[in-house]
Amino acid sequence: LRHAVERDELRLFYQPKIDLGTGRVIGMEALVRWNHPEKGMISPGQFIPQAEETSLILHLGEWVLHTACQQASAWHKMGVPPLRMAVNISAMQFYRIDLAEMVAQLLDHYQLPASLLELEITESIIMDDVDSAIETMKKLTSMGIKLSIDDFGTGYSSLSYLKRFPISTLKIDRSFINDITVNEQDAAIALSIISMARHLGIEVIAEGVENQDQLSFLQQHHCQYGQGYLFNR
Repeated sequence: LRHAVERDELRLFYQPKIDLGTGRVIGMEALVRWNHPEKGMISPGQFIPQAEETSLILHLGEWVLHTACQQASAWHKMGVPPLRMAVNISAMQFYRIDLAEMVAQLLDHYQLPASLLELEITESIIMDDVDSAIETMKKLTSMGIKLSIDDFGTGYSSLSYLKRFPISTLKIDRSFINDITVNEQDAAIALSIISMARHLGIEVIAEGVENQDQLSFLQQHHCQYGQGYLFNR
């Protein structure tokens, strides 16, 4: 893993985010994979935890941000209709470096409009140090960058903090979407998030949409956006 970046073994894949009302692609999420010379394509679940235990996640995360911004800029310059590029941010990136400064440099370098970049942050990250998190988030949003809370509902955040976070999107974790049509508890949680987001004026996106029944349920209950294997891997 230490040499994966240097040896050009990492790959980014871009999973579309879909407007569930129109079927239109409205953005992408950058997903990293490791194309290992002996083991083949390795999913992030197998190497990101190791990277997060060390400072390797800083090097890896910087590569992902650079590559995603470069690709988003290329599409933008080709005249592709505006697609917001979402990139996951680790806790170490969020707290150990001046994230806002690094992102500002990347946007300038690749001539990428800030409105075309979205950073995804998990609940657990922002709850580690709420005041510091809010300060960093405000720096980013003042530049025009969108922020989303990833895997919403799986952490332990207090809902009272939600109104203090300058976020644009809540992402419903795939664990609630898997059995949304057969498990009343999963359905209730998902519907609560959809309703809450709507009343707070926040976008909501369902992760891990894999079959037509899930899609129909989400459309019926006015979930705005979705992503998953049903649409595109």
